Amino acid sequence: MRIELLHIDDCPNSAQARERLEAALLALGHNDMEVHMRLLRSPADTKDTGFAGSPTITVNGADIFPTGAPAGDLACRIYMTPGGLSGLPTVDQLTEALKNNGL
Repeated sequence: MRIELLHIDDCPNSAQARERLEAALLALGHNDMEVHMRLLRSPADTKDTGFAGSPTITVNGADIFPTGAPAGDLACRIYMTPGGLSGLPTVDQLTEALKNNGL
């Protein structure tokens, strides 16, 4: 199983997204799984990645939050969280999404 965090240089949420993703993996007992950071530098880099804005988290190439519309532009992503719109999902949302994707 491959977990990737797709991100762009200008996104201020990438580092915190990785921290939350690692916390969710720990909560699921999968702290041994590596999170692969994938920097997208051009719109061409988004092709066939499932990228829906930065950060996008995929498991085996599929966005774990499938309601995000695929993006061909290098842009930040917005997530709906219990506290309102945010630039990244909560640890609980990540944990649930990872469970729903086979972890």
